[in-house]
Amino acid sequence: MSNETVYLKYEDLADMLKVILYSSQSMLGVIPMLYYINHNNRHMLFIQTGTVGNATVHYIVEKDKPAMKFIQLKRLTGDYSFVNAIGSDAQSIYVPILKLEKSTFDFPL
Repeated sequence: MSNETVYLKYEDLADMLKVILYSSQSMLGVIPMLYYINHNNRHMLFIQTGTVGNATVHYIVEKDKPAMKFIQLKRLTGDYSFVNAIGSDAQSIYVPILKLEKSTFDFPL
């Protein structure tokens, strides 16, 4: 059994958010957390799936720091928008963007 972290870098935030959509529709219904960190002067958004020791980190490097506190993610279409508060659209998942000061992950850039 391997104790390795796998890193998956995405070209597009919409593709990475599909991991959240897929996870929310699984039998467990677990929605991964979305994290933001300024890592080596780069604005990174990432989610972690799997377990400690066998984690998969899905990440993207963005041009700017997220200006809003949540992403509204439409369940049926995968469309998303940045919003400042949880809304009332029952067809959406509201994913908080958690801002980290520090992480032990060493992102391969």
